[in-house]
Amino acid sequence: MVLLENDAFLTELTRLFQKCRTSGSVVITLKKYDGRTKPVPRKGNTESFEPADNKCLIRASEGKKKISTVVSTKEVIKFQMAYSNLLRAHMDGLKKKDKKSKSKKTKATQ
Repeated sequence: MVLLENDAFLTELTRLFQKCRTSGSVVITLKKYDGRTKPVPRKGNTESFEPADNKCLIRASEGKKKISTVVSTKEVIKFQMAYSNLLRAHMDGLKKKDKKSKSKKTKATQ
């Protein structure tokens, strides 16, 4: 997995979306990131670790290509605005629901 800067991540994510426009899918995950690089054992050492800054780890994958970035609280508003614009631009391939089938179901239940 490649850890990128925020701007580089957004440009690579744009490339992934363009690559998967006709077929395939992009999986995006977000989770809280505390800065640790090694896992904490479940038993034994129970010292608590408090990070100085809350961060968010964002990962995107398409097939074997994986990219990730870490967004700090200072940069979250700027990143979220750019990320939401990117999603709006590339979410045009979604299928619309068929309105006729919905009305048939409501008539059948009455």
